Amino acid sequence: MSTNTLGVTLADHVAQLQRDLDGILVFEEALSGLATALLASFAQGGKMMTCGNGGSAAEAAHLAEELTGRFYRERKSLPGMCLSIDGTLLTCIGNDYGFDEIFARKVESLGRPGDVFIGFTTSGNSENVLRAIVKARERGLITAIFSGKTGGKAKGLCDYEFIVQSEHPSAMRIQECHQLMLHVLCEKIERVVLDLE
Repeated sequence: MSTNTLGVTLADHVAQLQRDLDGILVFEEALSGLATALLASFAQGGKMMTCGNGGSAAEAAHLAEELTGRFYRERKSLPGMCLSIDGTLLTCIGNDYGFDEIFARKVESLGRPGDVFIGFTTSGNSENVLRAIVKARERGLITAIFSGKTGGKAKGLCDYEFIVQSEHPSAMRIQECHQLMLHVLCEKIERVVLDLE
């Protein structure tokens, strides 16, 4: 007997969106604020840096590539970089300073006042992301966090926070909601860049 895995997963995803609909809609103002901060940074020659671990690293890379490449409209490239993708540098820093420092060291070397740092951690407790947030704030970067459940230790640390309060035993529903918000963020940025507002 086969189980309709796709149907069950879609139903669970829709149920999560329905449960969190009011909470997700609350993010509209914060998404607009983050989009404005990113656009202001880009206009001044700044950049966006993202990071995360595992699936959250994939989310961080996804956002960076949508800006540097394009979302779905033809427009100029925007400076987004993901700190999670350089294996040589990550293992160098991890070997010399420990895994908890892999992102903070990169923020220290690359971050400039007015840049935007965006961390991804579904628990809100990833130590390497938390340390990167602290370093980003020390260096005058605008900060944002995409997390889940209660927000963990990251709650209250950033200028913008997007906490998806999912009770699902895995992080997948949280990450799916993050992806939805990231696409909205990219759409907001592209509409301004292309003067469609």
